[in-house]
Amino acid sequence: MSPEEEESAALQPPAISVVIGSLNRFEFLKATIDSVRSELAQEESEIIVVDGGSDDGSLDWLVEQKDVMTIIQYNRGSWNGQDLPRRSWGYFMNIAFRASSTPLVCMLSDDCLVVPGAIRNGMKVLASNGKLGAVAFYWRNWPEEDKYSVGYSFGDRMFVNHGIFRAQALRDVDYIDADNYAFYHADGDLGQRMWEAGWECAASPSSFVEHFSHANPRQRAANRLVASQDWSEYESRWKHLGMPKRDWHRISHDDQFETAESEWGPLSRRDRLSLRGRLVFRRLLNASAKRFSRS
Repeated sequence: MSPEEEESAALQPPAISVVIGSLNRFEFLKATIDSVRSELAQEESEIIVVDGGSDDGSLDWLVEQKDVMTIIQYNRGSWNGQDLPRRSWGYFMNIAFRASSTPLVCMLSDDCLVVPGAIRNGMKVLASNGKLGAVAFYWRNWPEEDKYSVGYSFGDRMFVNHGIFRAQALRDVDYIDADNYAFYHADGDLGQRMWEAGWECAASPSSFVEHFSHANPRQRAANRLVASQDWSEYESRWKHLGMPKRDWHRISHDDQFETAESEWGPLSRRDRLSLRGRLVFRRLLNASAKRFSRS
């Protein structure tokens, strides 16, 4: 490539931003970002991480990554004698959404791995249909689930747990409702408001994500304390649309990628016992009520 071609390539604006909220999941965050880098090595892209004030080494590592835009918004502790307010999941995602400079925005979690092809295939699906405001990736909780899922909500409307949004669709609905949802169902509410604004959402049939379901279990337990309140808000807004025919659409991956096993390795004995207990709890919960939730 000539110097002129190199300069022209350097001036090309990125086509997609990958936004990630993170808090004290250093090893998982590194694996997530590495999977994104591999996926988008041939694409003009940017990575934006909004960190809630990690103290596990994440921030020291992030500031050394020259291909990552890091935004720090402390979500714990005190400042000038005042306790810092606990911010919602949507609050952090909106910071990243607004910081994005691209027409497409991919939303991931800091405990996920991108199965090769996921983001690039999702971009193709969006490009094929101008009515789509978002595409949902199929995802699974690893290691307890074999199949990958996308979610349906009230009115049989699909929503995005992990996937790609058009930046214009996000702007049209003023982003995530960060005030009325602490953590759960804000993604479902975002999808509903996009549908109301005339944007559709569909699954990307060749996009898969591995979600490490027991990263930082203490933080996950704290998040679940707000699940009931978040659900009440969500249900009151959208139940008039009617229950979906199915909560989830589950499929198996045609190819046996070993993305999770190669990156995260075998589970420790403590992790296996913790996983077994959570599986029992989940079965009891599912038996008592049907609910759509972020995992």
